[in-house]
Amino acid sequence: MTPLAPATAATPSQVLVVGSGGRENALAWALRRCPGVERVWVAPGNGGTASQLGCEPLPLAANDHAGLIAACLERQVQLVVVGPEGPLADGLADRLREAGLAVFGPGSDGAKLESSKQWAKALMQEAGVPTAAYWAPTSREQALEVVESHGLPLVVKADGLAAGKGVTVADSLATTRQAIEDIFDGRFTSPALVLEERLSGPEVSVFALTDGRTMVLLPPAQDHKRIGEGDTGPNTGGMGAYAPAPLLDADGLERVRQLVLEPTLRALRARGIDYRGVIYAGLMLTPDGLKVIEFNCRFGDPECQTLMPLLGGELAEVLLACASGKLAEAPSLGVAEACSACVVAAAAGYPDEPRLGDVIEDQLAASADRQLFHAGSRQEPGGAIVTAGGRVLAVVAQAKDFDAAFSAAYSGLEQVRFDGMLYRRDIGHQVRRS
Repeated sequence: MTPLAPATAATPSQVLVVGSGGRENALAWALRRCPGVERVWVAPGNGGTASQLGCEPLPLAANDHAGLIAACLERQVQLVVVGPEGPLADGLADRLREAGLAVFGPGSDGAKLESSKQWAKALMQEAGVPTAAYWAPTSREQALEVVESHGLPLVVKADGLAAGKGVTVADSLATTRQAIEDIFDGRFTSPALVLEERLSGPEVSVFALTDGRTMVLLPPAQDHKRIGEGDTGPNTGGMGAYAPAPLLDADGLERVRQLVLEPTLRALRARGIDYRGVIYAGLMLTPDGLKVIEFNCRFGDPECQTLMPLLGGELAEVLLACASGKLAEAPSLGVAEACSACVVAAAAGYPDEPRLGDVIEDQLAASADRQLFHAGSRQEPGGAIVTAGGRVLAVVAQAKDFDAAFSAAYSGLEQVRFDGMLYRRDIGHQVRRS
């Protein structure tokens, strides 16, 4: 693993991570490892915040802007990292900045990259970013007319935030029509959508840390969205991931920088948006070249859990530099030359009706190269940690190759249990030899 960097004056000593999922668990863990970081709070956190990480949970909701500002000022927090997309779209970063706090996460204007598919597609078109052809009908009738005129199944995307469940990659005209009906019948936050042509090819996720002008690219990762082995069944928030995904080498990442990320930042600046945070580009490598499937304004989950153990102790300083508009002055971010594997364990009934309240038994020994990150869990007053969401936890491991990394992750998962625990046994099938 990459040795941790020495502390510097630019490293924040007091850090707050906002959110309660596995992504925030991993971010807090990684920031706590950074030399110079003395305390990490997580608001509101989850069942693993104190028990697994040794971080301090704050019982404050992500939409409690006033409470979070007061807590930061009282604790002299020097860096706030906002994890989920909802608070970013709701303007939490804006309110925190108005209070004089350094925030890693875009304002509500930049968060439109994720909160509005129509806005993001228009930005891509304006910036010349390669992406699928699309339509933005304004009524049910217009949407169905597009389907009939195109004559092929389409991708149907709810326009607003949908917790990773607003996309239907239809395999028939009937499925396309039904997905359109679902959106206009009120299944999601608003009756607005984007229709896209279907693309083919492998998918890969690229994350850029940016202060709005300069950027640092992280190793590419690949997620597994389907609930079932063999990539079958309904989409989920993600059942596992691995990094670095060999689909993109150094030259491939440079193409992503030049074709996707730099034009996107220029287009954001042209709209007067000072974007400070992470840009998550979900890409498909098609026979016609790479194309953007979607942008997100936050780290992916579980890609974040997969990537954080690979990053060096400069992370806190780099995130603060992004938040302060001074990324060009930050040290280089170390990245371990290792393979990282992540397997998610979900609750019975996930993704439709996850069962809650099952006791989590954890006998996984701590290791420098294997981590347990909690997500949908909570700690009961008596001390027991129980399931409290669909994706409950993830075991992540690093090794010299993917076979060894996944072997360590799966053996670690065998040391954690709760009733009805579900997980895929083929995560990383693209890179495993056995």
